[in-house]
Amino acid sequence: MEIKIAVAKIKKYAVSKSGDTFEVIERPNGGLSVVLADGQTSGRGAKAISMMVVRKVIGLLAEGVRDGAAARAASDYLYTEKMGKVSSTLNIASIDLKTKTVVLSRNNPAPTYICHGEQLDMLKTDSSPIGIARNIRPSISEIALEPGLTIVIYTDGLTHAGKRTGQAMDISSAIQAMLDDQENPSPQEIADSLLAHAIRLDDNRPADDISVVVLRVTSEEGDNIRRMSVEVPLGAV
Repeated sequence: MEIKIAVAKIKKYAVSKSGDTFEVIERPNGGLSVVLADGQTSGRGAKAISMMVVRKVIGLLAEGVRDGAAARAASDYLYTEKMGKVSSTLNIASIDLKTKTVVLSRNNPAPTYICHGEQLDMLKTDSSPIGIARNIRPSISEIALEPGLTIVIYTDGLTHAGKRTGQAMDISSAIQAMLDDQENPSPQEIADSLLAHAIRLDDNRPADDISVVVLRVTSEEGDNIRRMSVEVPLGAV
């Protein structure tokens, strides 16, 4: 099996910086963690918040702290620094190569979509952003890694896409259509397709920062080489 991760993101129209921050980190006991945070509001202030949260989380994960504890610590840290006046959503997806599972930690009202073959499920348990109170806990799920597993995580800009123009995005249908139309789409194709659809619904002027992260497990036999490819247009943040 091989695990592929892709992200597509864009900032809100007419703002200087995206308030979303995304990082991938290798875990000390093997595996990888994907961390996505969306700071409250947009622009430079939101970016500062999301970067603060992500740096706190990846620092703890690098020390071997469990995902749930890292999320709670980041929440308490943000609460203390901003006196409970600023929030951030937070998603952590950790791939454990020993147990062959992925652990999903979610402090985000937006659901996470899980696809097994042709079945599309939604993780939508109640989940609060971090930083608004002490002892906020994430919603945690553990899923076995198997060929065909696809996980879609996103910030609320995807949820809000199209609402300004009266044509709100149906994320579930958009994911299902992408999986139905292509026999074996790459995670980058899925992420790009969802982001492009959201931008069209917003008349090419995104009403919010949007980030889409896709994890996909394939049956391909790897060559034991880890690869990462990053594309950032000049001027984009």
